[in-house]
Amino acid sequence: MKPAAQRLNRIRCAQALTPEGWCEYCVIELDASGRITAVVGDDGKPVDLNLNGTVIPGMPNLHSHAHQRAIAGLTEHKLAGHDDFWGWRERMYRANARLGPDELQAVARYVYSQMLQNGYTTVAEFHYLHHDPAGNPYADPAEMSARLLEAASEAGIAITLLPVLYCRGGFSGQAVQGVQKRFFSLPDHYLELVQACALHCADDPDRALGFAAHSLRAVAPEVLTRTLQDAGNLAAGVPVHIHVAEQQKEVVECRALNGRTPIAWLHEICPVDQNWCLVHATHAEPDELRSIVESDATVGLCPTTEANLGDGVFPTAEFLQSGGCFGIGSDSQVCTAPSEELKLLEYAQRLSLQRRTVLVKDDEGSVGRSLVELALAGGNRALGEGTWGLVPGARADLLELDNSHADLAALSSDQVLDSWIFAGSRTGDVSNVIVGGQHVVVDGVHALLESAALPFQQVVATLNDT
Repeated sequence: MKPAAQRLNRIRCAQALTPEGWCEYCVIELDASGRITAVVGDDGKPVDLNLNGTVIPGMPNLHSHAHQRAIAGLTEHKLAGHDDFWGWRERMYRANARLGPDELQAVARYVYSQMLQNGYTTVAEFHYLHHDPAGNPYADPAEMSARLLEAASEAGIAITLLPVLYCRGGFSGQAVQGVQKRFFSLPDHYLELVQACALHCADDPDRALGFAAHSLRAVAPEVLTRTLQDAGNLAAGVPVHIHVAEQQKEVVECRALNGRTPIAWLHEICPVDQNWCLVHATHAEPDELRSIVESDATVGLCPTTEANLGDGVFPTAEFLQSGGCFGIGSDSQVCTAPSEELKLLEYAQRLSLQRRTVLVKDDEGSVGRSLVELALAGGNRALGEGTWGLVPGARADLLELDNSHADLAALSSDQVLDSWIFAGSRTGDVSNVIVGGQHVVVDGVHALLESAALPFQQVVATLNDT
C-alpha cells in the first residue's frame, strides 16, 4: 500500500462554496481523520495550504465499474446485428474473462487517478467480478474487492465499495452462463463476501461499505429483501444500490413476466428508502417517478455512459420538479470528468424539451451552480455521507478551479462553475484536489497518473483482440 499522505490541518480559501453561498477568505480546519471541524474567517494564522482559485466541495462519483475503463473506446466498431446495449455487453463480457486480480488493480489505479485529476474525490465502486474467470472463488473470497480498495488507496480517492449480489441469469430464474459465473453468488456466500470486505474497510476513514444488487434480472426482489434482513447490523443505514430500468427490453420483459415494471416491482417488495440509489432508472414512468420521490431514494445518472450505450434520456427535469434527488457517476468510464457528465445531463434535457437552462433549483440562477449543488447532495447521499459540503463534520474533500486559466479568468464565482461545465477545456481547469485532508492533485497533476499508465496500457493491449 502506498504510504498515506500527511493530512492537512488548515486550508485557506480565497473563495469557497458553502451552504450559505460563496465565502471569501475563509479557513477550513480539519481533524486527524480528514473531517472538517470548523470553517472560520481568515484569522491570519499559518495554514498548510493556500487555495487562491474557486473552491467547491469535491464531487462524488456514485456509480463506477472500474474494470470497464480497459475497453473504453474499443467497442465503437459496428458489427452486424450488434448495435445495441446487449451487443456491447457481450464485448464487455469477453474482456471481463481476461481480467485477473493484478489486471483489475492496474486498471482501477489508473482510472481512479484520472477521476481525481478531473475533480472526483469519492467513488462508489459497483463491483461484481468476484471470482476467477471460470467462476471459482479465490482463496480469499474478497480478493478482487481488496484489489479495488488497494487501488483506491494508491490513487488517494475515497471509496464506498458495493459488492454486488448476482443470483440468476434473467427474470425467469435461468442459470448464469459463461463469464456471468464470475459474478454469481448465493445469498449466504454473498454475505460471507460482504463480511470479508468489511474487514478490509475497517479503521480506514477513506473506505466505506455498502450493498448492491446487480438488477432485478439478476436478483429477485424478495431474495434481495431477505438478504438485507439477514445481513443485520452490516446493512443498517448503509447505501444500497441497484441497476433498474436502464433498457426498454428489460422493462418489457419484466412487465410480461411479472405484470409490473422493474421500478414498480422493486418498490412493491423491497424496503426502498433514503439509503437506496436506483442507477439509471432511464425508462421510469410518471407514477414511478412519484414512487421514487415518495421513497426518498436517489437516482444515479451516468449521462455519458447512457448516451454511449443508447439507453435513453431520464426525465430529470420532471423528477427535479417533483422533489427528486439525483447524483452522477462515470459508470463505464468512457468519461471520467464530472464537468462532462453535468454538461451532458443538462444538454440532454435541453434537447428533449427544446428549452434552455433547465436544471436550475429555483426560478432563476446559475445552471452550473445548481448542477454542482444537486450532484453534491445526491452523490454524497448515495455514498452514505449524511453530512457533506464545507461544514463541520463533513469529509474535507475539496476541488479548486484555476481562476487564472484562460477559460475561467475574469469571471464571478457562479460564472466559473458555468464555464467549467459548459465552456471549459477540462485540461487545466482543475488545479488542486484534496481528499479527506490529503493533497492528491497538485497544480493540476496527479503524481501517480504517469506511472499508472504503462500497466494500464499493457492490460488494454491484451484485450484489444477480443
